Amino acid sequence: MRTRHRLLASLSAAALATAGVVMAAGTAEAANLLTNPDFETGTLSGWNCAAGSGSIVSTPVHGGSNALAGAASGSNIARCAQTVAVQPSTAYTFSGWLRGNFVYLGVNGGTSTWTSSAGNYTRVSISFTTAASQNSAEVYVQGWYGQGTYYADDLSLDGPGGGPGGDTQAPTTPGNVRSTGATANSVSLSWDASTDNVGVTGYDVIREGGATTSVTGTSATVTGLSASTQYRFTVRAKDKAGNLSPASAPVTATTTEGGGGPGPGRFIQAAPYLYLGWGNPPAPADVIRATGVKWFTMAFILAQNGCNPAWDSQRPLLGGTDESAIKAIRAAGGDVVPSIGGWSGNKLGPNCSTAEALAGAYQKVITAYGLKAIDVDIENTDEFESAAVQDRILTALKIVKQNNPGLRTILTFPTLNTGPNSWGNRLIEQSKVLNADIDNFTIMPFNFGGGADMYGNTVKSTNGLKDKVKSVFGLTDAEAYAKVGISGMNNMSDSNENTTTAIWTQIRDWSNANHIGRLSFWAVNRDRPNWDFTRITVGFTG
Repeated sequence: MRTRHRLLASLSAAALATAGVVMAAGTAEAANLLTNPDFETGTLSGWNCAAGSGSIVSTPVHGGSNALAGAASGSNIARCAQTVAVQPSTAYTFSGWLRGNFVYLGVNGGTSTWTSSAGNYTRVSISFTTAASQNSAEVYVQGWYGQGTYYADDLSLDGPGGGPGGDTQAPTTPGNVRSTGATANSVSLSWDASTDNVGVTGYDVIREGGATTSVTGTSATVTGLSASTQYRFTVRAKDKAGNLSPASAPVTATTTEGGGGPGPGRFIQAAPYLYLGWGNPPAPADVIRATGVKWFTMAFILAQNGCNPAWDSQRPLLGGTDESAIKAIRAAGGDVVPSIGGWSGNKLGPNCSTAEALAGAYQKVITAYGLKAIDVDIENTDEFESAAVQDRILTALKIVKQNNPGLRTILTFPTLNTGPNSWGNRLIEQSKVLNADIDNFTIMPFNFGGGADMYGNTVKSTNGLKDKVKSVFGLTDAEAYAKVGISGMNNMSDSNENTTTAIWTQIRDWSNANHIGRLSFWAVNRDRPNWDFTRITVGFTG
């Protein structure tokens, strides 16, 4: 069951991989040695910017979703530098795309170059050779006094990497690279782990003719793609010394058609929670641009002064921050499904005295935003464990669905690790009895207890839900899977269960393999700094 204080649960620290070097037949080939060279982590990780003068921006960029902005002033040239292990007496090339007045690119103690005035991104490059005993080099970008903000993107330091102990052995080639899912603007890939004499630190996923995505695990979701387009990928492993394995066998994958929301045919939705009622909600348009996510489940609509819907019982449907956020999401190409209810607070289900009154409250929300779908998060004793309120909610959803052709309805509720409890079973059974025509039954598979197997228990509880839906409605396994969903919890739950990015990737891949209808998690607010869980969820294709 989802409680508000889960927002304060610990955030995961995203592991950042360092780009490496190709080693083939004992010879080091050129590779990008920089950490975070294109700033797609959304942070300055790997870079040291003087006096807080550097920041990450989403526009203007040369490639991908992010770039470096250096705020040069009358007293600060906004120098951003990175120190990299190198080999002695070896040639290197440092290059990148720069924009602004008098933007420098150079190596400390050596050569530099600059662009005097660049209204658009301009490629700049230098070459240098390390000294006979040199094992590290500091490269930098900077502006100049009083010249204003500059931008840098897609930086590269090419040459053989240095490293501890003279390690020159490359990892083995990643095996069995495969596509595990696609959306209109993303492709998800997995592969078998490589081995190394010291240890593999990460992988580079190379899109033919495009950008490289760096990850630490054995899966990745490549975003920013075009709909209905075939792409070709290879994967390389990296070790701590910067050695890069040979490229894997290529794999091709095709993105789906545009859209991705509720409409004719099967209902499929990847929609992580976004909660504007917590102190530091992210700007949703920034999350969309960074990850390609198309849907948010926006929480929570509760009751205000009786049977009137309002965000958190206090913010109006129209004219406030929530409406502004929805407009921004739609302007960025996304959409929302409101979550009505939740664990705590004053809810509409008990406060609206009849199903007709409750349907009227739901209709106010639907009309305010022109919704394609709504989610009723039914929890706690006041709604979930009340037969009268369960039936009131089901009947109200039946009414609004009849009055709004094409509207999709979702019920989200708690679960045991084996599937729905007695109240969950009753909810599903009554939806059939009352002919409520619910599109998706989504469970929250967490809070089973500390140390729980979050992948195994999620699969077991979802299969239990599928079996119940199959039995009640007389469906096949495939038809029942299509009507169920998972709403997980990223990182740590209230019961000290840790759903890591690797586990969430496993859950996403299992969900794709079994073609369930919906995938969500609580919450984007807790998915900082790099939106890792959101990126994984974007790879859900149903």
